[in-house]
Amino acid sequence: MSAFATIQGLVTYREGEGVPMTIPQGPVELDFAPDSVTLSWMDDARTAGLAAIPRDEYDRYVREGKIVVMQGNARDEDDK
Repeated sequence: MSAFATIQGLVTYREGEGVPMTIPQGPVELDFAPDSVTLSWMDDARTAGLAAIPRDEYDRYVREGKIVVMQGNARDEDDK
């Protein structure tokens, strides 16, 4: 299942054990797995970004209003 959202606050991810990296504010596409959510985006330089974050971290960002999911846009690939 995937959906669209907007990053409206500080949302970070880690590449391996590295330092937290910031996902730029703006539109993202979300792809859901049972234990994680993958976010994909295009930055101002039109460079694509991709990051997976744990599901509990995603849920926290949504609760805090840092990720705002667009209502009614989720689509289940099995329905096609």
